[in-house]
Amino acid sequence: MITPPLAKQPADWWKNEIIYEIYCRSFQDSNGDGIGDLQGIISRLDYLQELGVTALWIAPVYRSPMVDMGYDIAAYQQIDPVYGTMADMDELLEQAQARGIKIIMDMVLNHTSDQHPWFQAALQDPTSKYRDYYVFQHPANGQVPNNWRATFGGSTWEPVPNEPGTYYFHTFATEQPDLNWENPALRQELYRIINWWLDKGVAGFRLDAITQLKKDQDWASLPPDDDDGLVNVERKGLNRPGLGQFLAELKAATFSKYNAVTIGEAYGVPLEQLEEFVGPGGYFSMIFDFSYLNIDVQDANEWFKKNQWEVSDLAQTMFMSQQEIKKARGYFANVIENHDQNRAVSKFIRTEDHDNPAAAKALAALYFFLAGIPVIYQGQELGMTNFERSDLQEFNDLSSINNYQRALANGYRPNEALKIINFRSRDNARVPMPWDQTKFGGFSTVTPWLAPAANNVVRNVAQQRNDPASVWSFYQKLIRLRQDSHWEALWLEGEVVPVRTGEDEMIVYQRRLKQQTVQIMINLSGKVQPLRQVVVGQLELDSLATNGKPAAEIRDLQPYQVLIVTID
Repeated sequence: MITPPLAKQPADWWKNEIIYEIYCRSFQDSNGDGIGDLQGIISRLDYLQELGVTALWIAPVYRSPMVDMGYDIAAYQQIDPVYGTMADMDELLEQAQARGIKIIMDMVLNHTSDQHPWFQAALQDPTSKYRDYYVFQHPANGQVPNNWRATFGGSTWEPVPNEPGTYYFHTFATEQPDLNWENPALRQELYRIINWWLDKGVAGFRLDAITQLKKDQDWASLPPDDDDGLVNVERKGLNRPGLGQFLAELKAATFSKYNAVTIGEAYGVPLEQLEEFVGPGGYFSMIFDFSYLNIDVQDANEWFKKNQWEVSDLAQTMFMSQQEIKKARGYFANVIENHDQNRAVSKFIRTEDHDNPAAAKALAALYFFLAGIPVIYQGQELGMTNFERSDLQEFNDLSSINNYQRALANGYRPNEALKIINFRSRDNARVPMPWDQTKFGGFSTVTPWLAPAANNVVRNVAQQRNDPASVWSFYQKLIRLRQDSHWEALWLEGEVVPVRTGEDEMIVYQRRLKQQTVQIMINLSGKVQPLRQVVVGQLELDSLATNGKPAAEIRDLQPYQVLIVTID
């Protein structure tokens, strides 16, 4: 067991971290089975250190049947054999700590796998204490308790084998039964597990689906919102009254005792509740800002319901969130990609020439200097783009298959439904990491578990790592600028001042603190765009040049150009 790294750190140690998310299954295969593993991560720690990241958020590696790729946990205190052993996890913690890199685990507290021993015991013995670890109902009429629709489609209720008229509840897949947070004994067991990991030396947790722990206890049906006669479960199970009591108790019993960092996947939190969640004394260190991440869809779970949006919508949404998080005196975890999203360059750059390094750099700078903590998803530092699959059988992602079926049910033709999921599939982010130009991209010596994105063959680490003009090198420069002690207070405490909010596809903002002002200028178009007035200052970074000039008079921005300038 390594020494927990946070005991002597200040309470807000996490504010200056650069976090990198690793989807272990697709990062690096070390043993030739086509699946990434913990030893694979260990072998790439020097790479991550060279890039400049200081903390790794590891997607779930617990024992799991992998129905939802590890977010269906069958054993909280075991590593799935496909990823390695607990000894491998201990080695990862030690090797990362030796390089000044912290490990953040992904924790799922809303549900388990149906293969978890607790749930198996609950099925086998209705009188077992584990029956109350989950949500079971036995309506007098024997019918499904209500008309709530699960996130992955269909009813939230599944019949219990050999118990006619009895059902168990699941917000997500049938194989992911929800835990009963109304049960104090269940909560204490979860706290024990979390503290066990913190004692082991992890720096904290990314908390999956954390605003879905509380369900309305009336279990009442609502008017349907679609032709299937069902209603979105989030209406009765997302950020519901009473959730705060659970979250406050969770923090007091675990995280606050260890000075741990917590990142909440907190869908459904309105702006007026930000202070409650992440302000001084809030439930979490930070939560993700999803306001602009899902700007292209009306519902993050129904991809066929598209939004028509402009760059001005992106800018205004982003800056409104920044204004509200300042009022809340809290922090966002800022992202443009993660394991649940498609690739940012394909989503946010809508012109035909979007597939280029300049566009990837523009998006990097857009979010990297906002108030909050930047999070990079694996492959993002290479400017990876979406794939294109020709058949539904090529998809692994559960939500992609569900969205395909939902699109067909809503009148889309098969080719249209396939186009929708090709664009939005979570598999876009889950393809193997391309390390070099060999047959399997340096990820594995055998055919990977998920087919690579063919158009990323020319976009790999070996190609970019020593190229000063690459997307990878630009990310390295952003990280260095973000962690430069000269600017530390500005990035952590400085005001975000919008200057240009999407007009002519230009986004310009300043960070200001006392006598320091830095202006970040981004052109998200494929055209030369003039500035409203000449900007004079010291050029800190130019995305189209490897060496910046010491002073600058800027009149326009080239296509997809980023300029970061210190203004006296």
